[in-house]
Amino acid sequence: MICAVLLSLTNESLKDLQAANVAYEKRQFILSTFMGNDKVSVMKKEEVNKLYDEKVKSAVIDYSGKPVEIAAEDVDINKEYKMADSLRMYPVYLIEGETGLEYVVLPTYGFGLWDNIWGYVALEKDMNTIKGIVFDHKGETPGLGARITTDEIQSRYAGKSIYDESGKLVSVTMMKGENGGGEKSINAFKDKPHQVDGMSGSTLTGKGINNMLNAYLKAYDNYFKQQMANTKATSN
Repeated sequence: MICAVLLSLTNESLKDLQAANVAYEKRQFILSTFMGNDKVSVMKKEEVNKLYDEKVKSAVIDYSGKPVEIAAEDVDINKEYKMADSLRMYPVYLIEGETGLEYVVLPTYGFGLWDNIWGYVALEKDMNTIKGIVFDHKGETPGLGARITTDEIQSRYAGKSIYDESGKLVSVTMMKGENGGGEKSINAFKDKPHQVDGMSGSTLTGKGINNMLNAYLKAYDNYFKQQMANTKATSN
C-alpha cells in the first residue's frame, strides 16, 4: 500500500512536467517542418519558444473548414483520432513572416505496423506544395519502420503536391520498395509529384503513413479550398 501511494504521488507530481515536455516537443516538430530538424535541434529551449511565439499563430476548424472556438493547445489529437472524421476538431498552425502568411502546418495521426504514428505537414501558402514534414512513432521496428523519423525519409516529401492537375486532393503516396536511399530515392521520383520512394522491409509502416496523410489531408480539403478562394479574391 505504501509503494502504491508513493507511486501515485510521484505520478501526480510529474504530470505537469510531462505535459510541458509534450507541448515543447510539439513546438519543435512544428518549427522543424519549415525550418528543418538540423536547425531546430541545435536551438536552446528559450530560442525555440521565442521563435515559436513570434511566428506561429494557431486556430481550430471543423470538417467543413469553419473555425471552432477552442484553443489548438486544448485539442487532443489522440482522442480526436478515435472519432469519425466528420466529428473531429482539426488544429491549424499559421506561420507568419514579414509579408504575411508563409506556411500552414497541420497535425496528422494514424497507425503503423505496431502502434500509433503521427506527424506534422507544412504546406506552402498555395495550400498544395509540401514545404516539409516530420514523423514520429510509438513502436515501429528499429532500422525499418522507425526510419520515418529520419531526415532521409522526411526530405523525400519536400516539394511534392497534394492536388493533381484537375484540382482533386490525391495526397502523396509512399511506394513499395526502395531505390537505393538518399539522393537515389529522391531522383527516382523527381518527376512524380504525388509519390515518394518507399522503405525496404517496411511496407506496412509505409501503408500506415499513406493512410494517415490521405485521411487527414482530405479532412482539411474544405479549409484548403476556402483559403485558395480567399487568396484568389484578394489577388484580383
